[in-house]
Parts: sequence; C-alpha cells; structure tokens
Amino acid sequence: MLILISPAKTLDFETPAKCDRFSKPAFLSETQELVGQLSQLSAAEISSMMKISDKLGVLNASRYQTWQSDFDHTNAKQALLAFQGDVYRGLDADSFTPEDLDYAQEHLLILSGLYGILRPLDLIQPYRLEMGTKLAHGKLQGLSADTLYEFWQDKISNAIADRVARLDNLTIVNLASLEYFKAAQPKLLPGKIVTPIFKDWKNGKYKIISFYAKKARGMMSAYIIKNRLQNPEQLKGFTEDGYKFNPELSDTNNLNLVFTRDSSRS
Repeated sequence: MLILISPAKTLDFETPAKCDRFSKPAFLSETQELVGQLSQLSAAEISSMMKISDKLGVLNASRYQTWQSDFDHTNAKQALLAFQGDVYRGLDADSFTPEDLDYAQEHLLILSGLYGILRPLDLIQPYRLEMGTKLAHGKLQGLSADTLYEFWQDKISNAIADRVARLDNLTIVNLASLEYFKAAQPKLLPGKIVTPIFKDWKNGKYKIISFYAKKARGMMSAYIIKNRLQNPEQLKGFTEDGYKFNPELSDTNNLNLVFTRDSSRS
C-alpha cells in the first residue's frame, strides 16, 4: 500500500536529525523554477499572495531569496523529520526504527506545493507554499500557471502511479487533506483509493475535529508503516488513541472508512 499525506506549516530545522541517510527530491528543477520566481517578490507581495502576516511574509521572502540549489545537511533536513504539524506529531517519526524508515521511504509520499512530491528522507529547505495558493498573476512572469495545480499538472499523479506500480499492492491510502489530494488528480491514479476518516463525539453526534483528525492521520500512517500492512482490510484493526472502525458510518463501496471515538484525548 502507498500512503499519501500533506506537509506541515510548522517546521523544525534546529533539532539535529537523528538519521544520517537522505535522498533528493524528484522535481528539483521544477522547485528551482518556482523559487526563482518567488524570490523576486517583496515581503508584502508574499504576504498578500499567501494571505499570511507581515512577519511571516518577511520570513518567507528571505527563505526564497536565500534558497540554495545544492542540498546538504548544513542547509536542509529530511522532510519527515523537518515537518512538525499535527499529522507529524501523530506519526512520531522519532520512534521509527531504521527498518521503519526504509519501509516508509518506499510506502509513504508527502505532497508539497513547492516540491511536488517528497519521500520521507528527501532533503528540504525551510519554506511555506500551500498547494491552494493562487499565484500572483502578472508578477510571476516566468510561469504560465495561475495556480500550483496548473503548474504541477500531471507530474504528481504520474509520480504516484509510478510508485504504486512498484508495489505489490495497488492500493493508495489517502491520508492527505482535500487541498493536497486534489493535486494528485485521483481520477488518474491506478488501483483503488481508501480514505480513512476520523470523527469524535461532540454535541450529540460524531464530527471531524481538525486537530484530532490530523493527528489521527499521522497515527494511521505510523500504524501502517510499523505493522507493514498489505491489505486494506487490515486498516480496520486501527485502535490507536481510542479510535475504532465504525462500519455503520463507513461507505465500503466508495472505500471511505470511518473511525470514531467517544471521548477526545489530547
């Protein structure tokens, strides 16, 4: 099975990586093309385009202007260890054994607005560029695309299809957000797509609560990796942090597997 997840806005480039092994992103030339255009924008233009604060605009303008085409451990870090959002707290990559990392390298892909697609050990430099960002029309003169979806076109879906073809099981486990999974163009992907959905009991019914759902996506990713799951049916055995498979709310025909929890945990 192949797992798809989203990146995170929160990054950690201060903590030394506990793993020496690394790989290089597949679409560095495309990344460099994007950076070349973004580096020409002012901090104010970055803030406006990304809808972020002035402070974050200054930070990200600096990141693009100082981005380096040569990647090593002095200016980059493995993606799985650099991202620190809710999904990655649930995934807890620091608990992975070397064998877990090997398995993740083959069975986990991170979708990215700047890098297109990342394997866990691919080196990245600090950045922020969400997939849903509308590019500053008229300012990024070197790009023909108005959105990152247009920029990446079929490259992401083709890369996913190539990876699925290398695996024994033609199943994609979609644990990415809607914003990022859209970039994968699901209709172009081979095999079947299984989407786990996590809901918590609140105000008399089960609801998707963003913080808990994101963390659960990470926990499900780790569950698949650590247990080397091969069959989508095995996903139903997931019981981390109090979640249980709920057959009544699931749509097994469309492969949407709902997991519910009666009391939220931190």
